[in-house]
Amino acid sequence: MTRPIALTLGEPAGIGPDLAIALWRRRFALDLPPFYVLGDLEFFTNRAKLTGPPIALAASEPAEAAAIFVSALPIVDIGTAVTAMPGRPDATSAPAAIASIRLGVRHVLGGEAAAIVTSPIAKNVLYRSGFTEPGHTEYLARLAAEATGEPRRPVMMLWSPELAVVPVTIHLPLAQVPAALDTELIVETGRITAQDLAKRFRIADPRIVVAGLNPHAGENGAMGAEDRAIVRPAVEMLKRLGIAARGPLPADTLFHPAARATYDAALCMYHDQALIPIKTLAFHHAVNITLGLPFVRTSPDHGTAFDIAGTDRADPSSLIAALRLAARLAACEDAAVVT
Repeated sequence: MTRPIALTLGEPAGIGPDLAIALWRRRFALDLPPFYVLGDLEFFTNRAKLTGPPIALAASEPAEAAAIFVSALPIVDIGTAVTAMPGRPDATSAPAAIASIRLGVRHVLGGEAAAIVTSPIAKNVLYRSGFTEPGHTEYLARLAAEATGEPRRPVMMLWSPELAVVPVTIHLPLAQVPAALDTELIVETGRITAQDLAKRFRIADPRIVVAGLNPHAGENGAMGAEDRAIVRPAVEMLKRLGIAARGPLPADTLFHPAARATYDAALCMYHDQALIPIKTLAFHHAVNITLGLPFVRTSPDHGTAFDIAGTDRADPSSLIAALRLAARLAACEDAAVVT
């Protein structure tokens, strides 16, 4: 039996539950891989009534989910009641979102799920509950480290058929980026990126381009010393590791079609340098992937959209892409293990 994908609840007051229900309704037309939702059956029963015709839902365990998926949306209980209404997070929101992530990680590490796809969370809601991680990426790495006893450096990749980008620094104010950059961080990010491109995307010799931090990649020091002192040595070290890396290159010429044809992923020095081009090219179908984990994790590249939660107006394109990519990457990883 095909192992299903674990889909987390996300922020229950957001559009994550709506999208899970909408995709199950269209599962045959979209030819989706089987998935189950980590949540609360009563909550999903009530939410489904708001977003269209009644659907069949069934309490499930991961082992049963693929078979159930044909006739009902499988819901694996997280052991936490969920009462949030669309657009209105409540006291159950944070505990339920966290419980869903933790259980999903347990399932995928235990081999019960092929991969985990995380629905969007509301970070401000989690922070108010005492959540200390910056976001999903860091929390998943912590859970993986706790479970395996091995430290994990998570790397965020935004992927689409048009472009794959990896921000070396992520959620930092722009003024803090130069101090946060160092050669070791760039090398480790590039190494993990190349490793996962080979292992999970089955790219035999991944080509990595590295964007410069400053305009014109620093103009050999005339527009900032970081590219010459920090970025260029990192590229040379990546080459010595046997990775096909180039850079630092001016970021303003890296993302037109002819340039994109010359690499498999672009390492960018800060958040917007990476996310502006991919959101311009693939706003509705880009997928967030966490590299460097002992399991496959993808996520739609959008937020909770509280303003349209419960209306059935959310665009499912990114979640469709996240589910399909998770299934593809998990299959590649399984094939590599067999080999």
